[in-house]
Amino acid sequence: MTDKQNANHSPSTTKVPDDWFNPLDEDRGGAETVVRPSLSYWADAWRRLVKNKLAMGGLLFLIFLGLMAIFGPIISPYTVDGQNLPKQNLPPSLEHWFGTDQLGRDVFTRTWYGARISLFVGLMAALIDFFIGVIYGGIAGYKGGRTDSMMMRVIEILYGLPYLLVVILLLVVMGPSLTTIIIALTVTGWVGMARIVRGQVLQIKNYEFVLASKSFGTKTSRIIRKNLLPNTMGPIIVQMTLTVPTAIFAEAFLSFLGLGIQVPYASWGVMASNALGVILSGDWWRLFFPAFFISATMFAFNVLGDGLQDALDPKLRR
Repeated sequence: MTDKQNANHSPSTTKVPDDWFNPLDEDRGGAETVVRPSLSYWADAWRRLVKNKLAMGGLLFLIFLGLMAIFGPIISPYTVDGQNLPKQNLPPSLEHWFGTDQLGRDVFTRTWYGARISLFVGLMAALIDFFIGVIYGGIAGYKGGRTDSMMMRVIEILYGLPYLLVVILLLVVMGPSLTTIIIALTVTGWVGMARIVRGQVLQIKNYEFVLASKSFGTKTSRIIRKNLLPNTMGPIIVQMTLTVPTAIFAEAFLSFLGLGIQVPYASWGVMASNALGVILSGDWWRLFFPAFFISATMFAFNVLGDGLQDALDPKLRR
């Protein structure tokens, strides 16, 4: 074979067709498309929550509500208790965006001040329920046996008491005030949180990583704090988002009955109580705005809680 023929058959000079197919390249491409960077539990939960448009809408509304509760009374030129009798019962206008009430007070200012009170009561009630319920339920579920049985009997007694009746009795005895409302709402409000945490701890305490911590002699408080609670945060967060609207509605109801926030301060319940019967007189705005924000806030918290429940459920993780 001549040198020219050898050059033509040399592997280094062989031309590969453009449409040449290599199965190994397909395998590599498939592997590249399948392999994705893994997401942490919380990052994956946030990704799924963002896909829930209704829950994100509720979250955005709550962020807007929180900002307006902080800055609304500040940007308003009127005070929450400032009276102007010549301008009583004015409809919404450029001067008074939400109108005025029977004493000439600006409804816009009072609405956002009421949002401060309602959100503060709801968040404080949820936080107190969180601390008491998590500690109580965590100990009951982890200890088990006779300790769990005795602690659950206490919960059953408290759970059997009429919630609103206990709250009203405490308010009558202690006197209506913001502090009394928070105390009254949390006397039995933590029971639901404790039962949820107990159920989660009963499932998790027999997992291998918890048994390994026990075998090394780790203290009970540290096991609950480091091993059990982080794995129960999903249901706890969902329960907290459902506790807040319950407390907000309870505060509005008690203020509507005259057992909550007292004049001259404002809450949505007080505003609704003062506006009772104004629909017939045509002053619809006095009742519309507090009633709207009570309903919208409860709806936003509930859809956010449902969205968080779906996002934090490990069974739905893909």
